[in-house]
Amino acid sequence: MGQIFSHRDKDTGKTEQLREHLKLVADRAKEYASSFGASKEAYMAGLMHDLGKYGEPFQRRLRGEEAGIDHWSAGAWEILQLYKKKGIASALAIQGHHLGLQCGNKDSLSKLDPKRLKERHPLNLKISEGNRESLKKDGFFIFPEEGINSLFNSDINNTSSMLDVRMLYSAIVDADFIETEAWFSMDDSGNRKYRKPGPQLNPEEALCRLNSCLATIKTESDSSDQINQVREDLYEACIDASLRYQGLFTLSAPTGSGKTMAMLAFALSHAKQHRLRRVIIVIPYLSIIGQTIRTYRRIFHPYLSSEDLDKYILEHHSLSNSKKNSAEIEVEDYCKRLLTENWDAPIIVTTNVQLLESLFSNRPSSCRKLHRLAGSVILFDEVQTLPLSLAVPTLAALSCLSEKYRSTVVFSTATQPAFNHLDNFVKQHCSNGWNPQEIVPPELKLFNRASRTRINWPKQQETISWVGLAKKIAKYKQVLCVTNLKKHATLLLEEVEKENAGSNYHLSTNMCPAHRQTILDKVQYLLDKRFDCRLISTQCIEAGVDIDFPVVYRAMGPLEAIAQASGRCNRNGNLPGKGEVFVFKPEASTGERIYPDGTYQQGAAVTEMLLAENAGELALDEPSLYLSYYQKLYNFTRPENHKQELYEAIQRQNFIEVNRLYRIIEQDTINVLVPYFPEGNRKIFDSLKDEALNKGLSRGWIHRARPYSVSLFRPKNAGDVLYDALEPVTTSDGAEVDDWYIYRKEEDYDEKIGLNPPRSLNVNIA
Repeated sequence: MGQIFSHRDKDTGKTEQLREHLKLVADRAKEYASSFGASKEAYMAGLMHDLGKYGEPFQRRLRGEEAGIDHWSAGAWEILQLYKKKGIASALAIQGHHLGLQCGNKDSLSKLDPKRLKERHPLNLKISEGNRESLKKDGFFIFPEEGINSLFNSDINNTSSMLDVRMLYSAIVDADFIETEAWFSMDDSGNRKYRKPGPQLNPEEALCRLNSCLATIKTESDSSDQINQVREDLYEACIDASLRYQGLFTLSAPTGSGKTMAMLAFALSHAKQHRLRRVIIVIPYLSIIGQTIRTYRRIFHPYLSSEDLDKYILEHHSLSNSKKNSAEIEVEDYCKRLLTENWDAPIIVTTNVQLLESLFSNRPSSCRKLHRLAGSVILFDEVQTLPLSLAVPTLAALSCLSEKYRSTVVFSTATQPAFNHLDNFVKQHCSNGWNPQEIVPPELKLFNRASRTRINWPKQQETISWVGLAKKIAKYKQVLCVTNLKKHATLLLEEVEKENAGSNYHLSTNMCPAHRQTILDKVQYLLDKRFDCRLISTQCIEAGVDIDFPVVYRAMGPLEAIAQASGRCNRNGNLPGKGEVFVFKPEASTGERIYPDGTYQQGAAVTEMLLAENAGELALDEPSLYLSYYQKLYNFTRPENHKQELYEAIQRQNFIEVNRLYRIIEQDTINVLVPYFPEGNRKIFDSLKDEALNKGLSRGWIHRARPYSVSLFRPKNAGDVLYDALEPVTTSDGAEVDDWYIYRKEEDYDEKIGLNPPRSLNVNIA
């Protein structure tokens, strides 16, 4: 056959020797997997991942003489023959490095047999065969008696075993991506061009910078001495706890107690103590991500240039990149894109969706970053938002990261879910179970000391009309009201404006981020100046928004939601007495929906149940209340019995089905650039619209469009009224992009309430 090649550049005609590619990928995969003790397994898989390229059919494909060639099955089959059960994880990783992970059961693996593939290939491809003799001829000596100690145990079919496969897969896929890219980026002298790796964490230095920033913040703080002391005590508790052994932790602290900074302090000090590589902050809402990014950039900005800061703190979520393959999109900041794709940075800020769905994915692009989780501190903020229906497999995957991959996981919130009551069910998916350590010692009594509000609960069966509620709200100079549904917020806003025409504002995710930030800035200004300000909001204001009202109204709902709303009342403790929180139950017509979904409604029902059992009074500053609440909620909802189809797919080790069934957000969403004109200025919208339609989608465009976009549930059918208003966006070469659109009907974007088509969208709860 002569020389054997791995790649050929169609434009230049240059070729890469296969033996070079295999060795480089194997070495890099070995390096990546060394962080979790699978270096030899990854090295062997790296050597064999492109074994089929030794076959003449693939070499003909490189010369443009043939198409439709399967070059991955050969290596997967050979490694199964070589290592039997201990080779299953490697075989799946090799098979999936182009296709995505498939299925790990015996029947599926047997279909890798070249004889069966020749008779009938599932993708109607021709196979290109290679064998270990080809490797030996190129200087790779592979002996079965050497063996490999695979982390994967084929006798255990659970969440943990699937994660073991994904972690190995991640190392192989990322190594292959990096080496292939470096070859195609080769300079004129024939040197591979590697992108500069991300900076190192250096936790000791980072902690010093955090402390310096905190000292400045303290001097600028307008919070009461009592609240400042609570924040100092929480910070010290986090530093003390960071010296403990790695594992699973909870951080339970009241709203406004400085959790954002304190948990970062824990992470940096813990990383210093245990020589960990990165800190990953996982946040449920995009609105909180923006605030968190700004907070963290403030810490490091004095020490880093803007360019270096972008590489030090990486932001990764649904609006930071498109779902299209990155190779199909023009890239302005290629280096940052690369670092984001495989999370090669010391601090990552991401969403529940991005991280958790990757832990259950089968796709190369999603799994590529997973090996970076090993040796990391993973901080989950506002953890009460994790969907109960996915609690057991989610906890199992995170517990496995702690048990096997030297990761420390922290669950932070003011309303800590009692997930340890699911321990026995989690143990069916990960032997470690779920028994985290609490960071804050009970003797600190943070919740009692931080108590700043008086909660006024409705009497049993007591309801109020929107008109009646509006009259109450209009009497206050400064007041926040939080409703359960968007339509409720708009109805109430209309009634409040009838009572008082000025200084009334609205907040919901029907407004783009730039619009919401403008409203929040205006509201904050009015609050600071003690001017009139009435804000009617959905739940988007409840988590992570640093705002302080003297009076808060909150619709009856899940206990954790009511507690989060009360955290926006007298937040800084500056009122002479306590802030007032009023919980109300809106009147509802027969059959009218008053809650977003089943789980939310169940949480509200448990809250009312607890209220009835406690003579109509509940103390939100008692941590034991949340323990009782979540115990009742779990007994009521039985989260371990949800998603049976997902559990069955896990039992079958079917990676394709698990990827399909594990969804943080059940319904598919799209991103829509909306016609928001700040202060009547339409220049930004017109510029973004023209660029997208004339030049196509680019990563830079997405970055600039993000603040002016809303996320909507994808219309279910072509007859939906929303379709008429959506202009699809394509890439520069005309390829379709199914997750970005431009909203055409400018009259549908209201300067008061955001996107408001003729038929109410009510596309999301917040």
